[in-house]
Amino acid sequence: MRWIWIDKFLEFESGKSAVALKNVTLAEEHLHDHFPGFPIMPECLMIEAMAQTAGILVGEARDFQEKVVLAKIKNAVFHDYVRPGDTITLHAQIESIADEAAGTVGTIMRGDDCIAEISLMFSHVDKNLAGKEFPEENFVFTDMFNSLVRGFVAERRGAGEA
Repeated sequence: MRWIWIDKFLEFESGKSAVALKNVTLAEEHLHDHFPGFPIMPECLMIEAMAQTAGILVGEARDFQEKVVLAKIKNAVFHDYVRPGDTITLHAQIESIADEAAGTVGTIMRGDDCIAEISLMFSHVDKNLAGKEFPEENFVFTDMFNSLVRGFVAERRGAGEA
């Protein structure tokens, strides 16, 4: 099973930045155990949501030619909890990009409140691990992930934007 931790893109500037939205609901099973009586979105899942937002941004910048995987959490600072009923936005920017890897910085916001600041490194496994064999299909950017970008583009076209 592959979990998608973002619901949709609100903004997407190819090769530069993206803003994704996540609605946190009590229907998410993991919230029932973390923590009983005081459900919060685990910080590791907020990092994963940022990794998905930034990873799609990095992958799209290179036309999804490489398999982009999270290589390192450079920094993650959390300022508040995220609870059921909250809507968070994930703001990701590409800091650097090369054949082998990319670096991103981002913030997670709830309205005007900064919930977290996260810096991530991604590896392009096709380029970085020369000599290793990987499946031909892109096991990172599945149809499910690609539908997030297609949905944003279709929504913008429907609104009369380029």
